[in-house]
Amino acid sequence: MPTLLIISDTHLPVRAKDLPAPVWAAVDEVDVVLHAGDWVAEALLDDLAARARRVIGVFGNNDGPGLRARLPEVARVELGGVRFAMVHETGQKAGRERRCATAYPDTDVLVFGHSHIPWDSTAPNGLRLLNPGSPTDRRRMPTFTWMTATAAGGALTEVHLHHLEPRKVV
Repeated sequence: MPTLLIISDTHLPVRAKDLPAPVWAAVDEVDVVLHAGDWVAEALLDDLAARARRVIGVFGNNDGPGLRARLPEVARVELGGVRFAMVHETGQKAGRERRCATAYPDTDVLVFGHSHIPWDSTAPNGLRLLNPGSPTDRRRMPTFTWMTATAAGGALTEVHLHHLEPRKVV
């Protein structure tokens, strides 16, 4: 019954110096960290690999040659009987479920990033699409976000979108 931390678009150290403490706490608690790209610097991949039980990641459009050499564009893995695919970009939100259901027909859950906007929907064929937003670069969102979930018995359960309020400047 793997527990999961799902993050994306961390943009370290450009948008933040480090992951927020609650995200690092989740890294310590979960079985698998899924990162859907836009790491920016390889240091975060190294730090997660040293601290997490398991890290699965893909490169994003802001990731340079070093990360692209170490990570795939699309990752596929089965966890707890759930077939995951992960990619950074899925295109515009209009028609996303249909496009992704066609592109990932043998997948139960598609994790993606890029927009920095949390997303949780299900395509007509049952494909679940998850975007955790960003724990470090909220852009137009009111809070920083990431997800946790559990995969067991072929089902994804306990999917939770976590929010961290921006720091107040005083």
